[in-house]
Amino acid sequence: MRYRRAFIPGATLFFTVVTHQRRPVLASAEAIDVLRAAFRTVRQARPFYIDAMVVLPDHLHCIWTLPPEDADFATRWRLIKTWFTKHSPTALRAPLDAARAAKQGQALWQHRYWEHVVRDAQDYVRHVDYIHFNPVKHGWAASPAAWPYSSFQHHVTAGTYPPDWGQAAPDSKGMGRE
Repeated sequence: MRYRRAFIPGATLFFTVVTHQRRPVLASAEAIDVLRAAFRTVRQARPFYIDAMVVLPDHLHCIWTLPPEDADFATRWRLIKTWFTKHSPTALRAPLDAARAAKQGQALWQHRYWEHVVRDAQDYVRHVDYIHFNPVKHGWAASPAAWPYSSFQHHVTAGTYPPDWGQAAPDSKGMGRE
């Protein structure tokens, strides 16, 4: 069975991207800086808006809105993953497994990722909440405000959330895979 992605110009999409074998590749401030640089570099060449994002040691979630005439999120993810891999500290790189060795790829990311087209305003709010509560869900932080690698503080500043939001789990029915 072949997986079919929904390529919709100007879409708003929720993504889950996981590291290879769930290794904690994104656990250091240095790795986060490299990831930020990867996003910055790709966004300069292929713009998109990051609505919300959280980076945990072994995966990340984000919501992007693509430009109105553009549906190509797949190329953006390929470029981000490649840039990060090429510029990441050597210590983060796992030995290549046989399949990746044949392709000359580094074992930093799972080959695929999961995406979901955000359907409406309610779906958008549920996914933004899911993103910001994720560090609490996984036990990395006591509250969303305590996790430094998230867009939560930006949303507090914008008035989306009160600073103490997330003391209880939001309703996350139908959220993305981990």
